[in-house]
Amino acid sequence: MNVRLKSIIAIIIGSAIMGFGINSFNIPNHLAEGGITGISILIKLLFPGVDQGVVFLVLNVPLFILGWKILGRTSFFYTILGTVSLSVFLSVFDNVLPLPMNDRLLASLYAGVAVGVGLGIIFRFGGTTGGVDIIARLLQKYMGVSMGRTLFLGDILVIGASLFYLNLESAMYTLVVVFIAARVIDFFQDGAYAGKALTIISEQTEEICKQILELGRGVTLLSGKGAFSGADKQVIYVVVSRNEVMRFKNIVQEVDPHAFVIVNDVHEVLGEGFTLDENKQPIHH
Repeated sequence: MNVRLKSIIAIIIGSAIMGFGINSFNIPNHLAEGGITGISILIKLLFPGVDQGVVFLVLNVPLFILGWKILGRTSFFYTILGTVSLSVFLSVFDNVLPLPMNDRLLASLYAGVAVGVGLGIIFRFGGTTGGVDIIARLLQKYMGVSMGRTLFLGDILVIGASLFYLNLESAMYTLVVVFIAARVIDFFQDGAYAGKALTIISEQTEEICKQILELGRGVTLLSGKGAFSGADKQVIYVVVSRNEVMRFKNIVQEVDPHAFVIVNDVHEVLGEGFTLDENKQPIHH
């Protein structure tokens, strides 16, 4: 079992942020959540005297069995850690700093960001908080489905069930919470540092590469062939930061006004020039 201290600390911190957010924003403003967390919030709203952390933990026990069979020992350990940590912080932050707000939209945004940041950190370091999170991780692992998307779709079912207790307005604001949370989770999953990829097809490949290299960016040449002409071509592929895109587009335009340029989003960039310097040492952004 390959367990890292850094991951353990991050999962605990993420659980603390999520537990604080639920107790400070969701419950005081009658905002539900999705999945097992949402069910535990509804029970808390129905029976204010119950310990939400204990309820959350008990509801997750059946899903631990599924996690043990499929996730493997390391992932299962992180799942247990995330679930137990969140259960503890739901109890610790119960009625510590409730923040009821007159503006429920603002409360929904705060709740969504808090839950999204907490879960995003947990997911980023290999953990889950049980429940639908386990299903989301399995779908990402075996089918490549975004965890944020899976959680959002799963949350809709629980929010629909919450209509038996919450009014329609509360349910609609809860949708804002889970939507914001899903986007924040995907931000953490896809990487906080994003960039742009340029694919360049030109007759002046050598000169364009020379100028790009002079600016300190690496270039990869791909072999291509024109379908109409049948001529062999070299295709330039380079990844740059967002603020460098116009500079590199201008270089291409100056060297070859007829060049064909494609710009794509890159959600996460690892390696020299982005996360490592020329000596392969980490760059702190």
